[in-house]
This record gives sequence, structure tokens and C-alpha cells, in this order.
Amino acid sequence: MTWETFLTSIEALAKIGILIGGAMGAAAYLVLVERWVAAWIQDRRGPNRVGIPLTRIPVFGLGQPIADGVKFIFKEEFTPARVDKFLYFLAPVVMFTAAVLAFAVVPFGSVEVPDVFPESWGIPSTIDLTVAPGLDVGLVYLFAVGGIAVYGVVLGGWASNNKYSLFGGLRSSAQLISYEIPLGLGILGIVLWAGSLRLDTIITQQAQSGVWNIVLQPLGFVVFLVAAFAEAGRLPFDLPETEQELVGGYHTEYSGMKLMMYLVSEFLHMILAAFLIVILFFGGWHFWGLTGGDEVVTWPVAMLRVIVLLAKVMAVILFFMVARWSWPRFRFDQLMDLAWKVMLPLGVVNLVVVAVWTEYAGPTAGAGSLGALVGMAAVGWATLIGSWLVVTWVAPATCDNRPRPTQVAADVEDETQNP
Repeated sequence: MTWETFLTSIEALAKIGILIGGAMGAAAYLVLVERWVAAWIQDRRGPNRVGIPLTRIPVFGLGQPIADGVKFIFKEEFTPARVDKFLYFLAPVVMFTAAVLAFAVVPFGSVEVPDVFPESWGIPSTIDLTVAPGLDVGLVYLFAVGGIAVYGVVLGGWASNNKYSLFGGLRSSAQLISYEIPLGLGILGIVLWAGSLRLDTIITQQAQSGVWNIVLQPLGFVVFLVAAFAEAGRLPFDLPETEQELVGGYHTEYSGMKLMMYLVSEFLHMILAAFLIVILFFGGWHFWGLTGGDEVVTWPVAMLRVIVLLAKVMAVILFFMVARWSWPRFRFDQLMDLAWKVMLPLGVVNLVVVAVWTEYAGPTAGAGSLGALVGMAAVGWATLIGSWLVVTWVAPATCDNRPRPTQVAADVEDETQNP
């Protein structure tokens, strides 16, 4: 092994360790934050007792995630008698692995290395703050890894040999596959505008132009946001679990560390969705007057970029949490109708508009010029308003949840014939 290979390996291991440690810690304490948000919305007290371990110092309940983690570790690893044991144990591992692997292409920027080391040491002049830097198909990689997570849910539901779990797995597979289509359509508009599948290139384009993509493609943002909610399995899209109907859905028969892997994976999916929303539509690490637009910067600016990115991600996560405890759950037929009859057409409309503008009007106005940006923003907002008017005209403003008269008549007839 050469010295350069050794340094590259150490750099990669350090990035992986920091990323996994940060993701696990964030998932643990975001559970606590969500419980605080739920308590605030429901006008009650949240967790505020558990503090420093082995003491009576509460510290605002910050020890609650530690207590929860210890509880999961020491809970009995019970395995039902009639499960398919190989698939039963494989399912949470698949879902957890897919959730962690997706963070490999999340870019935090690039930083210059101070010129204080001898050239003979082979220290690189720049360090990419990404586990897998320079991946030209970053968005394709995310879709591929995200598709693996579906198998974790389906396998868990099937291997549990439980009707609640099976229904949860079937619901989840239908939901995740359905909403991957509008999710991809929301991303394709950004890809056409940026001309790249690399996440760092998309951020750099927004930083250098000073205009975030949410200003240019608001309809694409709406489509992507709704699809991201569904892909993360958050309320009002938590039909795979829906404890009032299916106990725990696809993970009903899981406990201990296996259940913890499922629950952590769900939170990691929400965190990843927040990262993608910020990177694709809110400029990533860019903020006017603070972070600049250069690809490679010094350490102070690089740390400022990381802080800006994490602050934006935290704001999106708080929106996820408030939405979960504010809106009721969809019925499953409403969930699927929203995907295929609303989000899919809107995603196609956004893609066609961006493609036409990029191919014909954009070059005429001058690619990247102020005129092109203003024109694209005007077209994007006009498309959003027009689509909203069409949807409100076609679809009713309210949904009648009462049983259909024909179904009621059929039920009465069945009861009459078969008393």
C-alpha cells in the first residue's frame, strides 16, 4: 500500500465515522425534539425528567434518548415461532443499510488544506466534505439505494407471518413505488436546469447565480415535497404503520434491536429527505453575503457552510414534525389517488415546461443571465398558479367520506338475503 492510498483510506474512514456517528446521534435526539414538538402542539409537557445517567439532574430531559437506546439494547430479542427466520432477520438490516448508504453522496462543500505540510507527505490541496466525492450519477445512486429500502419493508411484512405485517408491507410497497414516480419527476426538472446529476454541481449553480431553485421551479418543489413526505412514511402518509389499524404495520412482530433498526431507518429517511429538499431547492450551503459561490474555500467559510446547511435541514425537519402532529391521515385510496391523479400529472407538467424553456427560450434569453432567470421564474410561478387553478376546478374542494349509496344498498341486500 502506497502512502497516498493510505491517506485516502484514512480520509474515507474518518468521513464515514463522522457521518454515521452524526446521523445516529441526530436520529436519537430528533426523536426527543419530535416529542417536544408533539407536546407543544397538544398543549402538554414533553419528556423533561431523564437527564445525566446515574444522577437526579434532569437537564431538560436530554438523557431520554440514552435511556431509550439502553432500553432497546437490553430488551428481549423475541422471535415468533412461525416466521421465515432468514428473511425476518435480513429485513431490518437491509432497510438500515440502505438508509445509511444514501448519505454517502450528500455534499457539505470542499475546503482548502493549509499549505503547512511538506510536499513529500502527499497531502491533497483540497478535501471534499463528502464520503463519495465526484460521483457523476449522485441522484441515480440515491434512487438506486432508496429502491433497496422497499425490500426491507416488504421482506419484514412477508417474513413475519402476520396479517397486520403483511397488510403493512403491501401498503408500503404500493405507496413507495407509486410516489417514486412524482419524486423522480420533481428531480428531473432540476437536472434539466442544472445540466448535471451531481448534487454539488446543483448547489454550486444556485450559489453562483444567487437564485435558489424554489424560485425558478415552485411546482417542482411542491411535487417533490409531497412525494418526499410519502417516501419517508410520515403523517399524513404513514399508511404502512397506521397503529390504529395495523398495530405497527410491517414491524408489528419486531422488538429489541431489530425494531430499533427499523425506527432509526425511518428517521434517517426523513433526514435524507430534508437534505435533498435543501440541496435541490434551497441552495444547499449557500446563503447570500455569507458563504460565497466558490467551489473550494478556506476552513472558516467551509464550517460556516456546514452550519448554514444544517440549519436549513433542521428547519425542514421541524416542518416535517409539525405536519405530522397537525394533519390527519389519508385514507389509502386517497393516498393513491393523490399520487396517480394529482402529483404525477403535475410532475409531468413541470418537466415539460422546464424542458421547453431550457431547449428553446433559455438559449434565446442567454443561459444563466438575469433575463433567463427572471423568465424562468415567471414561467415557473405561472405554471404553479395555472396548475393549482386547474386542480381546484377539476377536483372537488371537499371529500365525502360517507359510504357510497350503492355500497350501502348492496350491504343491506346482502344482510336481507343472508340474515
